[in-house]
Amino acid sequence: MSDTTFIEYYFKVDPLQPTTDILIAELGELKFDSFAETNEGLRAYIKKKEWREGILDNVRVITSPEFNIVFEVIEIERQNWNALWEQNFEPIKIDRRCRVRAPFHTPAPGVLFDIVIEPKMSFGTGHHETTHMMLQHLLDVDLEGKSVLDMGCGTAVLAILASMKGASRIAAIDNDRWSYLNALENARRNHQPNIEVREGDIALLKDEKYDCILANINRNILLKDIPAYAKHLNPEGSLFLSGFYTEDLPLISAECNGARLSLLEKSEKNNWVAAVYRIS
Repeated sequence: MSDTTFIEYYFKVDPLQPTTDILIAELGELKFDSFAETNEGLRAYIKKKEWREGILDNVRVITSPEFNIVFEVIEIERQNWNALWEQNFEPIKIDRRCRVRAPFHTPAPGVLFDIVIEPKMSFGTGHHETTHMMLQHLLDVDLEGKSVLDMGCGTAVLAILASMKGASRIAAIDNDRWSYLNALENARRNHQPNIEVREGDIALLKDEKYDCILANINRNILLKDIPAYAKHLNPEGSLFLSGFYTEDLPLISAECNGARLSLLEKSEKNNWVAAVYRIS
């Protein structure tokens, strides 16, 4: 069986949270390696060579009477995925200053930051509310000469904007092999050689410190890693977080407060939140 074939599971989930986060965590243990949240639940992808009959039989969140989850399954060839992406992707414009487009789109005049992304199966095109809000927050801060860490970088779109805005040292990290390779490709495509793309998680950082840390990841990972993010921030450093819902903000803020991080500002879109915290 070829690496170019993926199995897609489309889950409809009720209630959305915390069910979706729990589902992502359990599927990750089964070698599902790409996820896209939807208004109804989740799309999850696994390489066909990693798939087996009955793979979901022991997923507790699916079998539990507490949650209502139904799903559909289809096979996707990589070339079909890319064709679908080209057919449906429209450029994203943020505040008239930044445009995220695909290689097959014509550049638009007058755009300050023209970012070219080919996400394949990686997360982060600017279409999802969380990525869009994170880009908006980055547009409004001075990154000249700053060091930036993009955790769970996906396509590396956030790292690319940070680099375009003058950040001097940028690390983009993702534990998904596909995202790592795609981030490398997108950094090169946008001529941003100062972005160091790495495959792994927060453990890669050792003693490194950053002026800004960006993390657009799911709620459970954020709650687990916020203390580590705080340790890797420089004095007066800022932590940009998204990937969680409005009702999760008190939990996120409580964890940040425990790590001496105070809420500076937040934005909301369709019940998603992006928040900026600063060392207090």
